[in-house]
Amino acid sequence: MIRVSSLKTIAYSRVIHLSHIIDPDIPQWPGDPPIEFTTVAQLPDDGYYLRGFSIGEHSATHINAPNSFYQAGIGIDQYPAQSLIVSAVVIDIQAAAAVNADYRLTIDDIFTWEAEHGEIPIGNVVLLHTGWQNKWSDKHAFLNQDAEGIMHFPGFGSDATQFLLDERQITGVGIDTHGVDPGQDASFATNRLVLAQQGIVLENLTNLHQLPAKGSNLAIAILRLRGGSGSPVGVLALVP
Repeated sequence: MIRVSSLKTIAYSRVIHLSHIIDPDIPQWPGDPPIEFTTVAQLPDDGYYLRGFSIGEHSATHINAPNSFYQAGIGIDQYPAQSLIVSAVVIDIQAAAAVNADYRLTIDDIFTWEAEHGEIPIGNVVLLHTGWQNKWSDKHAFLNQDAEGIMHFPGFGSDATQFLLDERQITGVGIDTHGVDPGQDASFATNRLVLAQQGIVLENLTNLHQLPAKGSNLAIAILRLRGGSGSPVGVLALVP
């Protein structure tokens, strides 16, 4: 049992990594800087082992900050600590995404989920399990670019996102693809809607199949990069 604050105690039976391991060969958004590791010291010569590394703020499993889309938005270093401990629900759209790589979560999908699990509680992050995590080891399949370079992977429809924010008062969204917006959506509508409210946007998650539909809590460990537009994150799910 871990005490998050004087007002909230979380009981859990399992802890699950929701972040991918980082290495130079992971799928990356076109134009992102390469991931590089540089050996600085080695045990035989220096008595200790040390590397430097370089990575883009939106590579690997990561969180987006408002200033990535809004000039006056805050950077990732300004997110309060308490905002990074959140409850989560998981909506599974694997079947639809397997048929249509461009599938977008709809309001009807939300109602279908709620008919089985109850109304999404206020203050939750909604995680979308598309099955794309299974493509992570094949960067071409994961980004799924066509001949024109347009990516094809599922995500949140903007209408569904607006509904979740307005009617369910969620605190954020997350997904196992490279974007909460579908690959074809160059407007980044869901990112903009959530980040306008200084919400949580998590991308490139994994192991969502190990989470129950509701009841998990997430601990999101950011890198407090001053003015950062986002940050690679270690996300742990505390499962009841």
